[in-house]
Amino acid sequence: MTVTQYLADWRPYPFEVTQTRLEFDLAPRTTRVRSQIGFRRKDTGDLVLDGAGLKTLSLAIDGRSLDLGLIRADQEKLVIPAADLPESFTFEAEVEIDPEANTALEGLYLSGGIFCTQCEAEGFRHITWYPDRPDVMAPFHVTIRSDKPVLLSNGNPMSNTTKEAVWHDPWPKPAYLFALVAGDLVAISDSFTTMSGRKVALNVWVRPGDQDRAGYAMESLIRSMKWDEEAYGREYDLDVFNIVAVDDFNMGAMENKGLNIFNSKLVLASAETATDGDYERIEGVIGHEYFHNWTGNRITCRDWFQLCLKEGLTVFRDQQFTSDMRSAAVKRIHDVQTLRARQFREDAGPLAHPPCPDHYQEINNFYTATVYEKGAEVIGMLKRLVGEAGYRKALDLYFDRHDGQACTIEDWITVFEDATGRDLTRFKRWYTDAGTPRLSLSEEWRDGTLTLNFRQETVPTPGQPDKPPRVIPIALGLIGPNGDEVLPTTMLEMTWAEQSFRFDGLGARPVVSLLRGFSAPVTVSREITADEQALLLAHDTDPYARWQAGHDLALDALIARATGVTDGAEFRHAIGGLLADAESDPAFAALCLWLPGEEEIATTIATRGLTPDPDAIHAAREALARDIASAHEQALARLYDAMDNPGPYRPDAEGGARRSLRLACLGLLSRIDAGKRAGTLFGAASNMTERQGALECLIATGKDGDALVAFAQEFGSNRLVMDKWFMVQPLRTAPGLAVARARELAAPPDFDWKNPNRFRALIGGLTGNHAAFHAADGSGYGFVVDWLMRLDPVNPQTTARMCSAFETWTRYDAGRQAHARAALSRLAAMPGLSRNTAEMVTRILAGAA
Repeated sequence: MTVTQYLADWRPYPFEVTQTRLEFDLAPRTTRVRSQIGFRRKDTGDLVLDGAGLKTLSLAIDGRSLDLGLIRADQEKLVIPAADLPESFTFEAEVEIDPEANTALEGLYLSGGIFCTQCEAEGFRHITWYPDRPDVMAPFHVTIRSDKPVLLSNGNPMSNTTKEAVWHDPWPKPAYLFALVAGDLVAISDSFTTMSGRKVALNVWVRPGDQDRAGYAMESLIRSMKWDEEAYGREYDLDVFNIVAVDDFNMGAMENKGLNIFNSKLVLASAETATDGDYERIEGVIGHEYFHNWTGNRITCRDWFQLCLKEGLTVFRDQQFTSDMRSAAVKRIHDVQTLRARQFREDAGPLAHPPCPDHYQEINNFYTATVYEKGAEVIGMLKRLVGEAGYRKALDLYFDRHDGQACTIEDWITVFEDATGRDLTRFKRWYTDAGTPRLSLSEEWRDGTLTLNFRQETVPTPGQPDKPPRVIPIALGLIGPNGDEVLPTTMLEMTWAEQSFRFDGLGARPVVSLLRGFSAPVTVSREITADEQALLLAHDTDPYARWQAGHDLALDALIARATGVTDGAEFRHAIGGLLADAESDPAFAALCLWLPGEEEIATTIATRGLTPDPDAIHAAREALARDIASAHEQALARLYDAMDNPGPYRPDAEGGARRSLRLACLGLLSRIDAGKRAGTLFGAASNMTERQGALECLIATGKDGDALVAFAQEFGSNRLVMDKWFMVQPLRTAPGLAVARARELAAPPDFDWKNPNRFRALIGGLTGNHAAFHAADGSGYGFVVDWLMRLDPVNPQTTARMCSAFETWTRYDAGRQAHARAALSRLAAMPGLSRNTAEMVTRILAGAA
């Protein structure tokens, strides 16, 4: 039965958990879990415990056996009437669970013979009876018995003998942060001395044979610990910190207290097997999960409606970390690209919801770009509004005031108000209102005075028809007609639906460099000429605004081509100036050379009130790329050769920038040299970044046959590298052939569809091929739904998340909509459909209303 949870119905749990003691006797099919949970009454009410899929053997209160008939199986609840309970008592339970049959990867399960857990959001109820909610926090004492050589849990090790280990976590935590791992594992080990002089043992646990690819994860962990002390004054608080890599994991990683469990793709890396992007993601996610120790663990969220409290803040912190470790400008642009590709699309469709939603049916469906990426943008706006000193003062107060508590967005906002004296009532709308504000700008120029007239509006979203104005920080500068900056970055605060700002004493009309640093997550509507965009691309002092000018110039050119208006000559010309200076900043030049993606082009066309044609968009993008390559072949070829880095591979920002520019040039040149350079690079590349980049170019040009065979022969035994092989083929194959290729790849035994990484690689690769997924005959929709229907009974979480590929279906033509509706309706009507997927499909289909 699907039940909608409402924030308005939230009530405090009437009991405090004073201690949680767990004993595990691990066996693949019959794991026994014994629990002793100390309760103390805080308020009136029954004792309600959560449980799912448990074979309950015994229940007791203070040693007195309970009737198993108390379990309400239909609601997965155990309810003990308040009248039967003393003020303080110990609840005991013994249950049996089947980790081997747990293909949903939620609770305790097996991954290649390794016992591991995933308890966020509501996985602990699959392990034993417990108040499985984030505001119930307690210290955990855990005993693990198994013949596995390595037995791990949260906290500090108390004893470790043959077949038994005891762990104690002194810091109160909710059940979703519980973790257990048992398996045949080996560690690379190091240590870190905290700022107070405590020595912390560090371990990264992997399968035997993977040790040589775990070193970068350890280096990233040490950098994260040092950075959090320096940037936030946060010191680690246990004697040991463990990371474990497992192959089967629904998400990227999990911040369990002192025992982070990671998807192995975010731990294992070597020059031969991982790309520059993989290295950066490993560093960023290692940092993200470590930073959760304070922003998520020591201070957690009171309820799941507050998920953004921990995730938005921690994403912002990991973005800061990566900016300090690498290029801040490049990182900011990448973050904006991710936000627009995922979150803006979410905001514009039937899955739109605010960062702090007021209701949900299945909480796992709300681990979204809105909660994570938009949540981080809200933190960034707060920081811009209160300044560096105000932000640090507020964060120090937050840690001091709320350490050890389960908190709300209101608590967070109050900290900033108390620390800075600002009234943030209107700013809070960023948390409670869905949708992306549209910021319109018109200009008036008279007698040396420039007046900027801004207007903000947010279109209705599901359940929220009215959108009052929000606080929007607008960072801008002014660039003179000669390219000089006549006004450095200035922060404007827009608080009303319409607002004007004047700038006096200007000698000539400047070009407005708008939304510098992407100071607010909004879309912009303004009249700006191609010449003005080219001026900003050439001279803007803000890296983001400079990139945005070039990006908008390219986007306008692509939309004009797709709708048959012009051929994009202005952008081709602007690229010439960029290439002449590309070696001074290879990373920036590479960002400008990568044309806007087809999904973004379609989104922009739709916002202009037109119906996007996926085939026309693909053709326009390919044609513009060929034209750029033909017009600038010599400059591109020169840069391609100049960016060759013959020295040893290093996963640093400088080397990554050179490789990024080289591959951007190769992507364009491959359009006119029939993949000749790509074939040469594929055979000669000494690192996966260039090897995969060359392979993608060969696939796109249809010259991939020998390369794909060679790749599979070399890496066939490496599961993570073969995920790349499965992903790039449907992603880069010509749209007319991609669905057929995906069907071929899904047929052999090598397609281990029960593994989330492999499933996401193949199915996600196809949905990422815009024109192929949205094929006019509906074959892309049908193929994806066939596989979603197969996966849902096995792994509802992954299935539900993959459904988001359909969230834009209503913006296309009637024929495509009919095919999409038919495919989605077939999924919705499937007998036994999980509540995860049912909620997603229902919301997506409602988008047609």
